[in-house]
Amino acid sequence: MSVDVAWALDWVRRSAEVVAEHRDELVELDRQIGDGDHGENLDRGFRAVVVKLDALDEPPATVGDVLKLVATTLMSTVGGAAGPLYGTAYLRAAKATGVAELDSAGVVAMIEAALEGIVARGKAGVGEKTMVDAWTPAAEAAAAAASGGASPAQVLAAAATAAASGAESTVPLVATKGRASYLGERSQGHLDPGSRSTQLLLEQAAAAAS
Repeated sequence: MSVDVAWALDWVRRSAEVVAEHRDELVELDRQIGDGDHGENLDRGFRAVVVKLDALDEPPATVGDVLKLVATTLMSTVGGAAGPLYGTAYLRAAKATGVAELDSAGVVAMIEAALEGIVARGKAGVGEKTMVDAWTPAAEAAAAAASGGASPAQVLAAAATAAASGAESTVPLVATKGRASYLGERSQGHLDPGSRSTQLLLEQAAAAAS
């Protein structure tokens, strides 16, 4: 399947479904090392995104148009850290995808822009037990796949696989950013909820392109 506007719309709807499906899991992960609202907030945000998609008078013209709608909706409906972080990620990604269809380099640019937005907003780096630990390997894997001649769908698949490994890598880490950092060494042994939701969203991006 082409990584185009239809793909972007499918990705968003799949994202809403997977977040709803894993809402309780994300709540529990966040309860262990945060304030417990990650799953609830994301679920509410993506439900609102779908409502806005359903209300559109005409289909978006570019991938970026879809991602901008996601960004503005999440920023206005999602509380906690997730709203600003994901909102900025989708907004930066939207600016990098103002075309009707993405080639492999375009997919890389989208993922890298999202990561840059998260880093700029959250001031976190790799190894600090945040969603950056999933987004960074995803961006690196996407770039490597594209440089090796992979198709856009294959680039997304590589990113999703790397995000899953990145999320898992947060379990032994000690959090040094966000609310989880207040726990110090007690944050070890827990999967970071933001990295887990990153994994879920990128997996749906790959699934929509398969």
